Amino acid sequence: MSAAVFLLAGCSKSKTGGKKSYTIAVIPQGSTHEFWKSIHAGAMKASRDLGQSGTQVSIIWKGPLREDDREQQIQVVEGFISQRVDGMVLAPYDSHALVRPVEEAAGAGIGTVVVDSALETPKIVSFVATDNHKGGELAAETMAKLLGGKGKVLLLRYAEGTASTHAREEGFVEKLKSYPGINLISSNQYAGPTRDTAKRASENLLTRYGDQIQGVFTPNESSTAGMLLALEDENRAGKVKFIGFDASDDFVDAMRKGELNGIVVQNPFAMGELGVKIMADHLAGKPVEKRIDTGVMMITPDNLETKDAQALLHPPLQQYLQ
Repeated sequence: MSAAVFLLAGCSKSKTGGKKSYTIAVIPQGSTHEFWKSIHAGAMKASRDLGQSGTQVSIIWKGPLREDDREQQIQVVEGFISQRVDGMVLAPYDSHALVRPVEEAAGAGIGTVVVDSALETPKIVSFVATDNHKGGELAAETMAKLLGGKGKVLLLRYAEGTASTHAREEGFVEKLKSYPGINLISSNQYAGPTRDTAKRASENLLTRYGDQIQGVFTPNESSTAGMLLALEDENRAGKVKFIGFDASDDFVDAMRKGELNGIVVQNPFAMGELGVKIMADHLAGKPVEKRIDTGVMMITPDNLETKDAQALLHPPLQQYLQ
């Protein structure tokens, strides 16, 4: 997506003893998953680092309880506009529904750095995220290797309207087409916003397709957790090749037990950190990059213990969220 840089007019920045001071709101899609906790920790690290370099940044962290609550996320954004925060770092649940409040914020002189999932408007400061399409392609390549280029696979999608997971899903589907021996037998079912809704959707798919399935891909933390629970309950964990997305200790344990063959891992800590630092630079009138790719990595049992994998799997949450 394209993004334009807007210099803020009349923002509420102040100076105390020669130090700049900003209030930046960080708005996740939800509050429970490890992914959002990592973004929070990254934002707090940025605040600490900026403070040490002479720029005081107060972080206000607030988001919906449920990831599918578009209306609550809109209300949170509108509330921060009313509070006249200096800037926002937003992970939009819906690529269209959040356009109006973000454009209203821009009109009020409050810029937004979008992280994780794209928003269909040019009126943002910057977009900081994974190359999600590439993440889906990595999942497809790994699946094809696991299956030896032959087999029947299903994709359990996350939710309609979420740009990040849609890009992963499309990357997976498109890349699988280069493996004619692999048949995608289901790709139109959705997991929903929680582990529980994902488990129910997974159970329905496993019941419907039975022993036909040789491989499964799920595109985010909650869909992966729900599918893993369903496979375990049906005593099929480890019998179906399974690629998930995002990091959690449960997924690492499942890989070590042979129940999960790999996870595509992002760097949400970097998203939170860079999102806040870019907003601070923007408020200070410095030029900022319009698009920053925070990277993506396929972690499997073969590279699980490497330094790079461990750094992504175990970001320093407690150090910054105490």
